[in-house]
Amino acid sequence: MNTLFPIFVKANHLHILIVGGGYVGLEKATALLGNSPDARVMLVAPEIRAELREMAEQYPLLELIEKPYESLYLNDKDLVIVGTNDKDVNRQVQIDCKARRILVNVADTPDLCDFYLSSVVKKGDLKIAISTNGKSPTFAKRFREVLEDILPDSLQETLDNLTAIRNQLKGDFVQKMEKLNEITKVLK
Repeated sequence: MNTLFPIFVKANHLHILIVGGGYVGLEKATALLGNSPDARVMLVAPEIRAELREMAEQYPLLELIEKPYESLYLNDKDLVIVGTNDKDVNRQVQIDCKARRILVNVADTPDLCDFYLSSVVKKGDLKIAISTNGKSPTFAKRFREVLEDILPDSLQETLDNLTAIRNQLKGDFVQKMEKLNEITKVLK
């Protein structure tokens, strides 16, 4: 049974640490900054891929530190994502985060995670997060691709129209909900 509680965080209000400068670090930084380009991110690794250096030029709030992980990098961090190929480093980061009560995600190690990163479908302001409870990120990715293909690009116009209607509605909450339900019946 999947007991995860899904939330959407305002990453641009957080200071996030990514530990790992290889392919997984690149994947996590790309996903994070693709969804929240104004997020403040520090990435620490003894070696950093060229693609991450290019990203840092595009995203001024992405700070790259080419050094091995040390617990001092957790200072003032709100969230940590770990993606190294060194299990000892991954475990140490998780231990350090627990001691400071910082939520941590360790890639491909569900037992060390406080949260999982979802696969995200984006169509304008609509975001749909997909989770498999950490069991199959590949399935979540494929399912996301299916949803991206079947959801029309015109969804943003629909959302904008519904927002305009909602803002013009009069009455109490129940009356507004009844009117929005009536208007959106055609979406079934």
